[in-house]
Amino acid sequence: MKKVIVTGDDFGLAVPVNEAIAEAHEKGILTTASLMVGGEAAADAVRRAQQLPSLKVGLHLVLVEGQPILPPERIPDLVDNQGQFQSRLFHAGVNYFFRPGIRRQLESEIRAQFAAFRDTGLPLDHVNAHNHFHLHPTVFNLLLKVGHDYSLRSVRFPHEPPFVSWRSSKRGLGKKLANHLFLAPWMSLMRRRLRNAHLRFNDFIFGIADSGAMTTDLVLRFLGFLPEGVTEIYFHPAKRRCPQIDNTMPDYRHEEEFDALVSARLLEKFQALSIQRIAFSDL
Repeated sequence: MKKVIVTGDDFGLAVPVNEAIAEAHEKGILTTASLMVGGEAAADAVRRAQQLPSLKVGLHLVLVEGQPILPPERIPDLVDNQGQFQSRLFHAGVNYFFRPGIRRQLESEIRAQFAAFRDTGLPLDHVNAHNHFHLHPTVFNLLLKVGHDYSLRSVRFPHEPPFVSWRSSKRGLGKKLANHLFLAPWMSLMRRRLRNAHLRFNDFIFGIADSGAMTTDLVLRFLGFLPEGVTEIYFHPAKRRCPQIDNTMPDYRHEEEFDALVSARLLEKFQALSIQRIAFSDL
């Protein structure tokens, strides 16, 4: 049977994002949301989730391009002069891998974000990371270590099949193949470590190569080529533009992604293909 987890990322980033995620769950196809516990609108997101017990919520670890939980003096090597995480992703990744002192600060921040999620009282549906930074070996190791202390059960597995993605979008086959081949050894190890840790995860994902452009027509094509198993399709919806969005995602089509999530055409496609919509906690 084909099963799909429909996720809204960046829950808590801003009120327009929270509004979109709540409405997309109530009136559309969205089943889960990934919460930024340090986001400016995190309290608003938690309040909305508490009013929607059928919406499953996970932790969206933020370790780049965002606001930490800990004060800057506790994690000086992770933040800039404004107390924000690094926006240079490659530079951050190199530091996380090669500098032991930074790894200790990373563990402290990851632990603080898990603790902040626990304090919301929401059941932990899953964990993933902003910009898929849990693909980073250091971050992944710490996620498993800290997650064990917080009853972690499910993790996003960011494996996007390149040919299925290309058949749907008709864009970037060479880049998608190159990324797939480069990451294949690590993805295989990551899958094995998740199984050894008895953690649940999706088989496939869509939304990486087309992040910010998950429109109704594109998602309809994804559903037509959907592989057997459990697939996560994730979105970045919002009801309107706002500074928090424009600062880091100026080219994302947030409103169109929201429109896709509440599209009657998509709901009808799910029903016509007998695709079951689930959350990570249903695995």
